Amino acid sequence: MRSGRRPVVLLLLCGLALFAVVQWRAGANEKAAEAAYPPSGQFVDIDGTRIHMHVSGAGPDVVLIHGASGSLRDATFRLAGLLEKDFRVIAMDRPGMGWSDRPPGYGGIWNVAPEPPALQAQLLQKAADTAGVTNPVVVGHSYGGAVALAWALERPEDTAALVLLAAASNPWEGDLGALYRINSSRIGSAFVIPLITAFAPRSTVEDTVSSIFEPQEVPDGYLEHFGPQMTLRRGTMRANAQQVNGLRPFIVEMSRQYNTLKMPVEIVHGTEDTIVPLHVHSEPLDSQIDSAVLTRLEGVGHMPQHVRTEEVLAAIGRAAARAGLR
Repeated sequence: MRSGRRPVVLLLLCGLALFAVVQWRAGANEKAAEAAYPPSGQFVDIDGTRIHMHVSGAGPDVVLIHGASGSLRDATFRLAGLLEKDFRVIAMDRPGMGWSDRPPGYGGIWNVAPEPPALQAQLLQKAADTAGVTNPVVVGHSYGGAVALAWALERPEDTAALVLLAAASNPWEGDLGALYRINSSRIGSAFVIPLITAFAPRSTVEDTVSSIFEPQEVPDGYLEHFGPQMTLRRGTMRANAQQVNGLRPFIVEMSRQYNTLKMPVEIVHGTEDTIVPLHVHSEPLDSQIDSAVLTRLEGVGHMPQHVRTEEVLAAIGRAAARAGLR
């Protein structure tokens, strides 16, 4: 071997070794997370996509759809247990999140196309069909609000009401930041995401969750129940980055159809939400849907279901009553 090639070969070998170590450590962290937070519900196969949902309670159906970087564990921390006294509650992992798979044709390191909210809604609807869900109140938080709106647009005659919590519903200006752009790219998917999965410290994870709850504090026991380690799995991070970074074009198209929705719609949004700002999303939505009622929560950030749970329960109750379910 020529001496001039040796540094290049050594550098290549070191790079491959580092890549192998990163992948090994990432895989070990994923196995530990999955062992600590196993499935809490049931699986159904929908058109080749495994969907995970948690069903509890009895009464009129309420479907809960979580937001970005989430899972149904966000709903089962507090909200589902309170609702199941009066409703049958179906909490669902969106495709690619929690224990639900991404549909065929989406995912992988190099395929960075996002699943449209309409496709996610269709998969969740078919999963709900297997549980006998009919005419539900559909509750969506944050990104899950976009999926809830897509649900209603897909099945307007079989959606009793919508409850939208800090929901992403209207186009916004600018981009979502460098990390979303990088992680939703092929390079980020292949190299940056495994590094985060392998080496992200717990303190960074806790700080990220705290920033989502600001200006309120994270409730006691939330982190232990929710399991943020599950959101750091490579496949989950890819799905989340691609879905969130690719959401805006779908929102643009969906927003043109909101005026066709006739079912009762309850909107709950905090005035201090800096992640999905009230004035960008819910205030325009309130005028786009004739049947919408907007409740502004003064001083509240992005997580009203946890920090103002009674107001959220009241909104769900109003939606059910307006739909004639109670």
